[in-house]
Amino acid sequence: MFTWWIDIRIAVIHESQKITESAKQLLLEIKNTGNTPIYIRISKLNPIITKDGLEFSYGGKRIDLDGAVIRNLGFISSTEQLMKRFDTLKALESSGVTLINSPDSMFIARDKFNSLLKLKMAKVPVPDTTIVEDPFEVMRLVNEWKDVVIKPVIGSLGLGSVRVSDPDIAFRVAKAILSVNQPVYVQKYVDKPERDIRVFVVGNSILGSVYRINKSSWKTNVAQGSLTQVLLPNHELEELSLKAVKALKLDYAGIDIVEDKDGSYKVIEVNAAPLWKGFYEATHINPAKYIIEYLIKKIRK
Repeated sequence: MFTWWIDIRIAVIHESQKITESAKQLLLEIKNTGNTPIYIRISKLNPIITKDGLEFSYGGKRIDLDGAVIRNLGFISSTEQLMKRFDTLKALESSGVTLINSPDSMFIARDKFNSLLKLKMAKVPVPDTTIVEDPFEVMRLVNEWKDVVIKPVIGSLGLGSVRVSDPDIAFRVAKAILSVNQPVYVQKYVDKPERDIRVFVVGNSILGSVYRINKSSWKTNVAQGSLTQVLLPNHELEELSLKAVKALKLDYAGIDIVEDKDGSYKVIEVNAAPLWKGFYEATHINPAKYIIEYLIKKIRK
């Protein structure tokens, strides 16, 4: 536990009326360090440019923060809403508030294609992936790759992901996505065991890793019913995970990795605001404690 002479005001930013379990744990850890925890919904936080600089109001009252953990920006219904929430975070950062993860890095991580592009440029192995706006191109890719996963460009928990091996079905799925002005994110399916790997990183340290096992579905997210089992990561997994976090300039992350038939690893995605229920159940390690300790160290520098 940290003991400081000066009280630090730390927020957990999560756009939800009901405080989630992970947010509760973060707030509790802030309190346990002797500092002030604050729960903030980004929709109610407003940046104000004044003659004296930047101020922030929350629920009509001025608010001052030293740091914050960004967890979720909520359901975004327009580009303008996204810009307001992102601008608010950037304004916090500009005013000297220490944020983890940084808004820029979080924005990149949330964009599945852009994050995979940056991983590839950093020589991190990833599956063949594309993003298109043509259903006929999706058909062609299914013919070429045989087995693909079509995912939301921005999404989590495995929701909305569809595995397709029939070109005609792929065409219909693509048409449905394009009809609501969304591009189609297509990834070549990696023929993996009935599991994937989640590695949890905070700073430059590996907190631990688990297998996420699902024998009834190709989806291995815990939210989709997978069970977790402790995995002692080998040097290659540790190196790959730290390299992925560094490439996206993240302070903490959950890295999702699959094993290919030949035993090689591929990073499927990097989650900048990972949940940890399954990880905690398997490892009995609470990431909230380490995230808050890391944030306080950054604030105190």
